[in-house]
Amino acid sequence: MALKINKLEIENVKRIKAVKVEPKADGLTIIGGKNNQGKTSVLDSIAWALGGERYKPSQATREGSVIPPNLHLVMSNGLIVERKGKNSTLKVTDPKGQKAGQQLLNEFVEQLALDLPRFMESSGSEKAKTLLKIIGVGDQLTVLDQEEKELYNERLYVGRTADQKEKFAKEQPYYPEAPKGLISPSDLIKQQQEILARNGENQKKRDQAVNLHAERNRLAEKVNFLEEELERYKKQLTQVDYDMTVAYKTVEELQDESTAELEESIANIEEINRKVRANLDKDKAEEDARNYKDEYAALTKKIEDVRSKKTDLLNAADLPLPELSVKEGELVYKGQKWDNMSGSDQLKVSTAIVRKLNPECGFVLIDKLEQMDLDTLQEFGQWLEAEGLQAIATRVSTGDECSIIIEDGYSVGSGEEKKEEPSKQKEWKAGAF
Repeated sequence: MALKINKLEIENVKRIKAVKVEPKADGLTIIGGKNNQGKTSVLDSIAWALGGERYKPSQATREGSVIPPNLHLVMSNGLIVERKGKNSTLKVTDPKGQKAGQQLLNEFVEQLALDLPRFMESSGSEKAKTLLKIIGVGDQLTVLDQEEKELYNERLYVGRTADQKEKFAKEQPYYPEAPKGLISPSDLIKQQQEILARNGENQKKRDQAVNLHAERNRLAEKVNFLEEELERYKKQLTQVDYDMTVAYKTVEELQDESTAELEESIANIEEINRKVRANLDKDKAEEDARNYKDEYAALTKKIEDVRSKKTDLLNAADLPLPELSVKEGELVYKGQKWDNMSGSDQLKVSTAIVRKLNPECGFVLIDKLEQMDLDTLQEFGQWLEAEGLQAIATRVSTGDECSIIIEDGYSVGSGEEKKEEPSKQKEWKAGAF
């Protein structure tokens, strides 16, 4: 069972003259009183008694007292803790007869339970590290956090590059009429020369047909004048007629190719190539933009997977409170980061984490609860009772919510009790020690 404080008696520590308190086993015990009456001295005394020399006040003995401090605490496991004498020597009495001393106390007492403000005032990342440490997922979450950070930075770069590529593509001119590839001047000239060569062959054939026609005429004249050679020339004429007919048929089928388009392309090659290059740049930019967008989407999926793993890891962990988690390296409770939590929720989170740090420690000390209104105090107290936790707290108040009132270094009853004559109270309290 978790260790709690059943009873405490304090004398001559800081502002305290004589105080006796029997805290509630579960829930909130409020030590009330006006300013500078000794409320905080009660908490400092408990911390000193249980936490050791590191918590000893710099001026432990009450000013003006010749009697040294005297602290006497009875714990729920029967352990008796005392500090008394000139040197305020620690004495721990274990009813089971086991080892005693500060080492034994350290096994039961969580340091942050004695100094809750140290946790509450730490940075958001330090609070988160404390939580992750006690639930045993700190190393795993660190790896996932680093993976998420690297993926996020990579995705950020890819997203920016995709936007730049897309903007660049939109700004580029585009010429639908331009060819897909760059034009080579030498290729165009070569094509032109081939066409001219073919046209030259055609011209030779035309010239041949004309020559044959002239030959036919010459031979016809010879037929007229040289009838004796008629038969011979008739045979030649017949053959020439045939050759001529074939030649003219071939000529009719010929068609010269125009070089005008190539000549225009050669003349405008720089302008055409400028348009081709512009189209290629635009196509490349659009392709790059698409690729970077696809990469961005893939990285987004990876980030979501990592965040899902982190969520699953925390959901599977034994957290001190429902709805308590770690996001982006900070504590989050009910969806709120520390600075947006209510005072009551901050105390719940802090107390729950302290309890988780050392389940053997069932109490916590809280100073300055005057920041809470009565409804919030009641809500916090009910939560403590439900959790089986003991909290000893101070509050600048003498109202009914106070379990005990400190006045001029003495405990004078609760806020609900009618106060006795101060002189009688002091006399009674002084005689109790």
